[in-house]
Amino acid sequence: MHIINNYIDGKTVKISSGRTSDVFNPASGKIIAKVGLSSTEEVDFAVAKAKSAFESWSKITPLKRSRIMNRFRDLLEQNTDEMAALISREHGKVHSDALGEIIRGLEVVEFACGAPHLLKGEMSENVGTDIDSHSLRQPLGVVAGITPFNFPAMVPMWMFPIALACGNTFILKPSERDPSIAIYYAKLMTEAGFPDGVFNVVQGDKSAVDGLLKHPDIKAVSFVGSTPIAKYIYKIGSAHGKRVQALGGAKNHMLVMPDADMEAAVNGLMGAAYGSAGERCMAISVVIAVGDDVAEKLKKAITSRLSSLKIGPGTEPNAEMGPLITQQHLERVEKYIDSGVNQGAELVVDGREFKMDKEGYENGFFLGGTFFDNVTSEMKIYKEEIFGPVLSMVRVADFEEAVKLINNHEFGNGTSIFTRDGDSARTFAHNIQAGMVGINIPIPVPMAFHSFGGWKSSLFGTNHMHGTDGIRFYTQLKTITTKWPKGIRSGNEFIMPTMD
Repeated sequence: MHIINNYIDGKTVKISSGRTSDVFNPASGKIIAKVGLSSTEEVDFAVAKAKSAFESWSKITPLKRSRIMNRFRDLLEQNTDEMAALISREHGKVHSDALGEIIRGLEVVEFACGAPHLLKGEMSENVGTDIDSHSLRQPLGVVAGITPFNFPAMVPMWMFPIALACGNTFILKPSERDPSIAIYYAKLMTEAGFPDGVFNVVQGDKSAVDGLLKHPDIKAVSFVGSTPIAKYIYKIGSAHGKRVQALGGAKNHMLVMPDADMEAAVNGLMGAAYGSAGERCMAISVVIAVGDDVAEKLKKAITSRLSSLKIGPGTEPNAEMGPLITQQHLERVEKYIDSGVNQGAELVVDGREFKMDKEGYENGFFLGGTFFDNVTSEMKIYKEEIFGPVLSMVRVADFEEAVKLINNHEFGNGTSIFTRDGDSARTFAHNIQAGMVGINIPIPVPMAFHSFGGWKSSLFGTNHMHGTDGIRFYTQLKTITTKWPKGIRSGNEFIMPTMD
């Protein structure tokens, strides 16, 4: 069986720990590969190579780094279909969704190509008598990214293009559930001209993570995943003197006002709740209906749409939703559905009733779209991140009750409002306690030149991902104050200069 290994110093490096983890095709339920799990010694080897590469890479001009990044951008664009197929094979998301993931990652690469402009410092003349001061941004050294299974291409590209453009070298620890795409674009980076050791991939589990968090030569760590792990990453990384940006879980709400374009709201809600089988940190998992009239309209429309939701393997051209990532995760989501029923929520559509009957996919990790009504804030399905195709509807009397509900939640990643009223929209945007807000936009993911990140228990650390916050995170500011002594200048010189 194929073994997925590390990519260090510009080449594939066999993992010698003797430990492996199974990689599944979620649509068929079959094991398609094994991924090696690196030892601490193998992590140390990768860090040593990255540290060595930093000495020369950090001294390359930002413009030259940008040109190499631009060649990488071109290669990504040329290979999107192949990359999307690889993502669908190991993650299960439909091909169109995988293509969208790559495009959103590509946009960060394009942003990183413009980093020379953003690396400029500031200058002040005469801060004191004959004293000038200027600032500049310099790279940190070796930095690491620890990324989740749900966006195996996009989330790493939130990190490493900016880190490399700033002059750092990078070590990626991808999810062991879908590790192949990281190796694929590591090879593209070598082809683009990135020097050996600048970008490295270390496969592994908690042992590799701890090795990166505790290594003295790792200067910063970026992470995306669940809140419990984000807390751990932040705590251990910070305790070992590292900069840390750790993005955690979410429970994103969509508020639907009585004056909303109901058709647009339902269209957005279906994609936001059930796209990628709900395995998105920006998925809408709670819809708040203001008034029973709105709730009944949403209930009828969502129930109807779910009856025609096309579920199948990601390779099917007409599939709208694929399987969940693993059997264990499927069982976890099913337990949440059980919990909702036991706590008194109305199970309008039960996704557990879905059975995949396509030949070859009967044992895939499929779950149908699930919809609860009359959910309350005390219920487990409301409080916790499910990370599956489960939508909960909460009924409220008015706008103020809805805002209070959202603001009182533990998470503050993203949220949205559907309304035609500018006053409601503006009040919502200014008062809501979340890092990303959509107005008639169901999934308000910022473009690459803005920054991505939540509030409250959705983010640990100061800086958000990509955009100018990414530049700040991957550089350190240095301010230089200068005064030159007087008396060096001489009078007029009319003699031809010589070597004497």
